[in-house]
Amino acid sequence: MRNAQLSRTTNETTVRVHLDLDGFGTSEIDTGIGFLDHMMELLARHGGLDLTVAAQGDLRVDGHHTVEDIGIVIGKTLSAALGEKRGINRYGNAVIPMDETLATCALDLSGRPYLVFSATYSSDRVGDLDTELIEEFFRAVAFNAGITLHLRCEYGANDHHKIEAMFKAFARALRMAVAIDPDFSDQIPSTKGVLT
Repeated sequence: MRNAQLSRTTNETTVRVHLDLDGFGTSEIDTGIGFLDHMMELLARHGGLDLTVAAQGDLRVDGHHTVEDIGIVIGKTLSAALGEKRGINRYGNAVIPMDETLATCALDLSGRPYLVFSATYSSDRVGDLDTELIEEFFRAVAFNAGITLHLRCEYGANDHHKIEAMFKAFARALRMAVAIDPDFSDQIPSTKGVLT
């Protein structure tokens, strides 16, 4: 069973995440930030994950703590669900067009966290989400799940499209990476014998 549930409570946020890697793309999301809810739904659907996210944060301040802490808990939950990573493909990549926008993602479930992120926006917010927090979210996921993550919006004009395309690219690349390789289902995909 490749699933996990984790919670995190601080003075700023309370976050609960349940994730099933072998799901059907279903989601139950309540972050308090409408546009982020939409992105989490996309992550579940295009990642083939069953995902529950419930968060209460200090949104009276801004969205930073909530978005970052959701990323932290999703990352830790993903790591727990993967366990020793036996049999996974390990690598994933995706190129996603959305109208005028193109986003690319390449990732390695290496256990070595790293983020290369490239996107520019024409506005400070999409809906009720600060655009600068997209990078913070992916950094939190990558560093808490142990992912080497390269995520780029190659070009585009509409900020909604840019962010949505990046989430879809990440989801599709993740779906590829966590899938079990039937030819090597009993092996850790590393010459080291571990992926931590």
